[in-house]
Amino acid sequence: MAAKYLIECSVEEIAMGSKSKIFTFDEVAKHNHKKDCWIIVNGKVYDVTPFLEDHPGGDEALLSAAEKDATTDFEDVGHSDSAVEMMEKYFVGEVDSTTLPAKVSSNPPRPTQASAYSNESSGFVVKMLQYLVPLLILGFAFALQYFGKKSKSDES
Repeated sequence: MAAKYLIECSVEEIAMGSKSKIFTFDEVAKHNHKKDCWIIVNGKVYDVTPFLEDHPGGDEALLSAAEKDATTDFEDVGHSDSAVEMMEKYFVGEVDSTTLPAKVSSNPPRPTQASAYSNESSGFVVKMLQYLVPLLILGFAFALQYFGKKSKSDES
C-alpha cells in the first residue's frame, strides 16, 4: 500500500514538478480578476489567466471560481479527461489546506419524527384512495345501470 502511494506521489511530482510551491488561501485569493486569475481545485493552485478566453463555459465561470476552493464547482460540471489533463500546464503550486476557510454545510436539516410519520400516513391515504375511488366509480356505474333498467321496466 505504501509503495503504491509512493509511486503515485512520484508520478504526480514528475508531472507537476518535484518541488511545488505552497500558497496560503489568502495569497491565491488575491488573484481574482481577468488579468490575473488563479483557482484552487483538489488542493492544487492553477493560474488560468491564459485560458480565460478559451474556456468553453466563458471567463465568468473561472472568475467566479476564484477566491474559493473551486473543487466542488469543478466536479459538479463533470469535466472531461482531456480537460483535467489540460489543467497540468496551468499548475503553479499547492494550497496550504490549513488556510482554507471552513466549508459551510448546505445540507438541509433532517426531518423530524413527526414529519416522517405524516409522510407515511399521507402515503397510506393515497394508496387507499387509489383502490377506493375506482371501486366507488364502479359501484356508482352499476347502481345507475340497475336503477336505469328498473325505471325503464316500470314505464312499460
